[in-house]
Amino acid sequence: RWQARSKMATKERELGGGGILCLFDVDGTLTEARQKITPDMAEFTQRLRKKVKVGVVGGSDFVKIKEQLGDEVISSFDYVFAENGLVAYKAGKFLAKQSIQSYVGEEVLQDLINYCLNYMAKIKLPKKRGTFIEFRNGMLNISPIGRNCSQEERIEFFELDKKEKIRETFVADLRREFAGRGLAFSIGGQISFDVFPDGWDKRYCLGLLESDNYKTIHFFGDKTSPGGNDYEIFSDARTIGHSVTSPDNTRRICDELFFH
Repeated sequence: RWQARSKMATKERELGGGGILCLFDVDGTLTEARQKITPDMAEFTQRLRKKVKVGVVGGSDFVKIKEQLGDEVISSFDYVFAENGLVAYKAGKFLAKQSIQSYVGEEVLQDLINYCLNYMAKIKLPKKRGTFIEFRNGMLNISPIGRNCSQEERIEFFELDKKEKIRETFVADLRREFAGRGLAFSIGGQISFDVFPDGWDKRYCLGLLESDNYKTIHFFGDKTSPGGNDYEIFSDARTIGHSVTSPDNTRRICDELFFH
């Protein structure tokens, strides 16, 4: 948190100068976890776009980001980076796409999938549902309860996970088991964690932004502690990182930075 405070202390001197991009995480930052953006927040992001460029970077796939931020998401934001930027849109047009299987190879992928299924088969939870592994373009999303759980079941698991550290223990085990295989692990949201090639965390999108030469990139996220899926981009030298606690908190920080 000290880092967020010290970074925030440099209140923008360049506001009149252009060349500023605000990049937002989705869950817990622009929306409540897996919920739709509120009309107020949607209107606020459009007002913000009159001052600066605005983008979103989420670990979720493009379909889920669209569900949360609306069907017009690629025209509502200057940049949309799904799966940490592995599926990217800029100025309303498709920009680029990368795939995990072509990068890490089938053997490592199958070892990982088999290991995770075996591990989850041994976990006893109050409830288990379906879709324990979701295969995305640039990552695998692993959920011990299963992504098909209801909102109530999601919250029940999240509360249990806070106490029993189910995901944290699972990830620590995978880090040991797959050390040296070029994989990174990141806990985000309430029910799952992501596995992707080293360097394919949210910093991946910063590489796609390099040619746009922004003077300042602000990043807003809620999972900014080590192990959280916002940590790497939050602490990267190329961004000014802001640690937020809710969509309302995000809005308050942006108000302070850009509307006062």
